[in-house]
Amino acid sequence: MASVAGIPFVMQVNPSFPARTLPEFIAYAKVNPGKVNMASVGNGTAPHVFGEMFKAMASVDLVHIPYRANPMSDLLSGHVQVYFAAILSSIGYIRAGTLRALAVTTAARSELLPDIPAVGEFVPGYEASAWQGVGVPKDTPAEIIDRLNKEINAGLADPKLKARIAEQGAVPLPMTPVEFGKFIADETEKWAKVVKFAGVRAE
Repeated sequence: MASVAGIPFVMQVNPSFPARTLPEFIAYAKVNPGKVNMASVGNGTAPHVFGEMFKAMASVDLVHIPYRANPMSDLLSGHVQVYFAAILSSIGYIRAGTLRALAVTTAARSELLPDIPAVGEFVPGYEASAWQGVGVPKDTPAEIIDRLNKEINAGLADPKLKARIAEQGAVPLPMTPVEFGKFIADETEKWAKVVKFAGVRAE
């Protein structure tokens, strides 16, 4: 019915990793195929498929290491080298210098990390973000859907709510019901291609 917010992720590495920028990371991965471990919180999760799309579009061979819990401790200790995670869960480590941010996954840079480039600046066309939305049962009357959509979008336009959403590292995405329906269809098609190409299987 209405999209609420897009949630940017950040591609990050342990500071001991030899690459300091995304182009350096890509160059290193190309000459060291199969030697860089990419953590995730499980097969088919956002960090996994975001990484698989990066692997395909950047033409690099990273080894996926799925965890059943947060892999942050192993990233901090250097047991895995790269991890795609929501900005809010990583920004403290990045600001403290215990992790190095290489790029954000959204099409544009994040206000929380304005000096960090987007992956798409070096891998044209790359864009990946989690999102949250509001839906209703399919038989809900159109006038109720339109009213709810209007009120939700009005809320997203409120400066205080926008600021609160921004504090969470998210970006408001007001849409009409038709636009949101197309957005869901496009996202489904996009990630279905990644899942098929990468051969992702449920655990």
